[in-house]
Amino acid sequence: MQRKKAIVIGAGFSGLSAASFLAKEGFAVKVLEKNALPGGRARKLVSEGFTFDMGPSWYWMPDVFDRFFESFGKKTSDYYHLERLDPSYRIVWGQDDQTDLPADFDAFCEMFDQYEPGSSQKLVAFLKNAEFKYKVGINKLVYKKSASPLEFIDPELMMGIFKMHVFNSFHNYIRKYFSHPKLLQMLEFPVLFLGGTPKTTPALYSLMNYGDIKLGTWYPQGGIYKVVEGMVQLAESLGVEFEFNAPVHQLEFKNDLVKNVQVNGHSYDADVVVASADYHHIEQQILPERYRNYSNKYWEKRVMSPSSLIFYLGIDKVIPQLKHHTLFFDEDFSKHADEIYLDPKWPERPSIYLSNTSKTDPSVAPAGMENLMVLIPVAPGLEDTQEVRERYFRYVIDKLEHYTGEEIEKHIAFKKSYAHRDFEADYNAFKGNAYGLANTLMQTAFLKPKLQSKKVKNLFFAGQLTVPGPGVPPAIISGEVAAKEIAKQF
Repeated sequence: MQRKKAIVIGAGFSGLSAASFLAKEGFAVKVLEKNALPGGRARKLVSEGFTFDMGPSWYWMPDVFDRFFESFGKKTSDYYHLERLDPSYRIVWGQDDQTDLPADFDAFCEMFDQYEPGSSQKLVAFLKNAEFKYKVGINKLVYKKSASPLEFIDPELMMGIFKMHVFNSFHNYIRKYFSHPKLLQMLEFPVLFLGGTPKTTPALYSLMNYGDIKLGTWYPQGGIYKVVEGMVQLAESLGVEFEFNAPVHQLEFKNDLVKNVQVNGHSYDADVVVASADYHHIEQQILPERYRNYSNKYWEKRVMSPSSLIFYLGIDKVIPQLKHHTLFFDEDFSKHADEIYLDPKWPERPSIYLSNTSKTDPSVAPAGMENLMVLIPVAPGLEDTQEVRERYFRYVIDKLEHYTGEEIEKHIAFKKSYAHRDFEADYNAFKGNAYGLANTLMQTAFLKPKLQSKKVKNLFFAGQLTVPGPGVPPAIISGEVAAKEIAKQF
């Protein structure tokens, strides 16, 4: 019997996940990727002997990665070597004022007590509740297709709904436990990437603090791209075929079903299609209007997570003062958040994040050199000009040279910037966003754009603009959920 044909549009994490699960279910799977490399936002940049992860740099929620590979009888260690970072990261509060966050939990508790005596006991209680949210969230929420609120009528979920603190703000919730401003900022910073301020983000997302503090920050030797390579290798072992430099420009229909996908003058027949590319792009640029789930007005009302201005810098010397991950909180964090979400504009004095993976991994930079990735979260939809980029580059260099006491600009052997117009060109990203749809209460679960088209029954969506949401682990889960729903229906 001839196998049914599945086309997956996009080779990001959700597309790679969907492709492998569809192949496991017996589909003949072809992945069409517009770029020359798989990985989507997690592609790698290699130049002048330096290797950079272009996007994700945190490896949190290791259990999700383990679960993915175990679904195919494999282990993460079959594809890459993981190392837990210690310290997990450094926070710079100001000149000569910094905190290294230890991986060991007892040491982490001691650090909390140094800032706020007795706070370690409160931390234990806080994380116990966060663990409950994490486990219920992973087991009861994120693996659902979220087509209807009826899916969430579950005794454990209903009994625990108030313990999930869905209707409490993150800002108010953590202040019931802690008062020291540095502790609050340590716990609040992950929220910045969820698409809201701590005041507008549900306290449900304290589950991220559990992921950070208890499950740890990990690094795959060779970089996050090793995870991409592992997922591609797995997919190919299952018979998945990949075609790169293959932007999809048209879908053809028959009887309200996608019948084939048009790429570079070629036509690929399809029994089912998974669009793991940008949902908005597929809807508004690829689908004819009669087949769209949502109007342009709907999309314009969506609250987006941040975009990013990123600098990839190859430095021809060692900078001893830097750690693998460094967060600079030496500016007004709340003001920066407001400039992303409440009053969107290029920030006046933003906080910055720095990844320096050559501290842990000698394979990503020439001997005696460093690879730096510097990221500034910014509002989506801003005008992105070279003049703006250079202004912030000057800001970053001045900050790094002041903090390290080292000359850096004179030692730059490689430099590349990346922001809104690159996200749009490379990923068709809506408003140049970097992280997808914001995790607000009104954009959670069944209130997100649907995983399955309402008008084209063999068209499904996966990725950061549908369920369960943005981030690498949710993207992997999204592909699995889409594939398993396809297997049920086809």
